[in-house]
Amino acid sequence: MTPAFNAVTSGLRAGLVNAAVTGCLAFALLAAPAARAEDANPVLAKVNGAEIRQSDVDLAEQELGPSLAQLDPATKKENVLAFLIDMKIVAKAAEDKKIQDTPEFKKRLEFARARLLMDDLLAAEGKAGSSDEAMKKVYDEAAKQISGEQEVHARHILVETEDEAKAVEAELKKGADFAELAKTKSKDPGASDGGDLGFFTKDQMVPEFSAAAFALEPGKISEPIKTQFGWHIIKVEEKRSRKPPSFDQVKAQIEQYVTRKAQSDYVAKLRQSAKIERMDQPAAKPDAAKPADAAKPADAAKPATPAPAKK
Repeated sequence: MTPAFNAVTSGLRAGLVNAAVTGCLAFALLAAPAARAEDANPVLAKVNGAEIRQSDVDLAEQELGPSLAQLDPATKKENVLAFLIDMKIVAKAAEDKKIQDTPEFKKRLEFARARLLMDDLLAAEGKAGSSDEAMKKVYDEAAKQISGEQEVHARHILVETEDEAKAVEAELKKGADFAELAKTKSKDPGASDGGDLGFFTKDQMVPEFSAAAFALEPGKISEPIKTQFGWHIIKVEEKRSRKPPSFDQVKAQIEQYVTRKAQSDYVAKLRQSAKIERMDQPAAKPDAAKPADAAKPADAAKPATPAPAKK
């Protein structure tokens, strides 16, 4: 073999080795993301060759929800995996019996499909509608209604009869401590706290009680007041203008409200453009004197404005 030929063959071998190394490296780089993806979603079991992955367990946990709430993570995972294994076994047996071809199954499958489509779309609309800007707007509007409203901090002693109330009133006039007397005389569940009711607004109490409480100055005690619950002696501790809770205190409630409102508004918008025919109801007769109004969707129920946290 000539020196020239040796040089050529050596170079060729080196080129093939380099190509092989480069090819292996390229394959490794291309395969790495797939391997990482599989590591993040490993196969946990196989049933007659059909794989059950971690993502299947995660989805089943979401669907099974409350029934798993009391289980520790390890027990939860084991139970869900066992459920999925049984489900695949039984589902295959059902397919072998051609259950999927029955009219009843097809109806339920179509219902489940429509429900999943609805849930996913409304979830997306709700998420889009619950922006920080939308939540802040709702908070600011509610805060304006709350600010400036008067509230009272009061205690009370509740007894069965007017005579008992007058006896309590007499003891208080002699200098008895209101809170201590409430602990021993009042039948109200808050008696152990000295009859403390905390702060409240007029609409949070029955009218007779509110009228008496808001008429008193701080430190003053009422005469016996009768309500549907019995006879009360009221002591006002403090009066103030109501302050709204901070945004962070009610953020979760506001987020739930704006999410539901966005979903409700979206459904109402779709209803306006849909042709809806109710065969179970008689057709409405249009007023001859004026053209029929366009049908409007019923307003969806709206959650109440979040109440402030009790201080």
